[in-house]
Amino acid sequence: MTSVLSPDNPELLAGIYQLYRDFFDLAERKRRWSLTDDIPWDQCNRGIDPAIADVVESFCAVELYLPDYVAKALPMIRANKGWAWFHANWGYEESKHSLALGDWLLRSGMRSEEQMADLEGQVFAHEWNLPHDSPSGMLIYAMVQELATWVHYRNLRRRVDELGDPALSGLLGLITVDERAHHAFYRSVVQMFLRLDRQETLEQLRRVLLTFSMPAVHMLADGRRRMEAIKRLDIFDEDIFLHEVYQPILTVLGVNHQELRHKRTVRKSAPAAASGPLPS
Repeated sequence: MTSVLSPDNPELLAGIYQLYRDFFDLAERKRRWSLTDDIPWDQCNRGIDPAIADVVESFCAVELYLPDYVAKALPMIRANKGWAWFHANWGYEESKHSLALGDWLLRSGMRSEEQMADLEGQVFAHEWNLPHDSPSGMLIYAMVQELATWVHYRNLRRRVDELGDPALSGLLGLITVDERAHHAFYRSVVQMFLRLDRQETLEQLRRVLLTFSMPAVHMLADGRRRMEAIKRLDIFDEDIFLHEVYQPILTVLGVNHQELRHKRTVRKSAPAAASGPLPS
């Protein structure tokens, strides 16, 4: 039995395409920015706390897995134009985030060309794999991950503003707007999922929220140290996830904790829901 949440469902084909066109048109009118012209690169703070640079480098490393993020998910959704086109557009915007973070590390003098090449070599030595094996599961994961990423960048920007670096603050501001827009798109699709098959969507949402982790940081050789640095600067931890990601998502989706905790009983004749274990 084919799931109604399959990308080729006619309702999803029409609904997601309209969401994508609305997203794209708004981005073209109000949200596109220039890596060259819209960041005050001459105002980099070359004396900023090295701990900030370490976190920026961690975020840059996560963004460098972009080829895997795009290539691994796209075959699952290529039959749905709006879904696939959004994913391609998402990849374009995330590539700008990666370039901006890397450029700041170089322009601020916090990293050398050789150090950036070493970082890229470390990243490209390992492949990132999908944490969920269904298109709907991955989209729900992306909805959660994009909000968590927005929180990361917003909180890092707050630390930067305390120390002073108009260039880094400016580029982080641009990135946070993008990340919030990505989350809003995914959230609208999940709301569509809930209308089509509430129980299946809740099962996927439960699995994502209860096993969530940000992509790729753990794959780096010093991933544990990087995650601890993020916690020390109060950028992201378990409590922040609970209060600024988990609870707001349930509230906006109209899902209560009891409903989410109720695990669906799967009949033997029904197909099992997809199972699964954090740029960007």
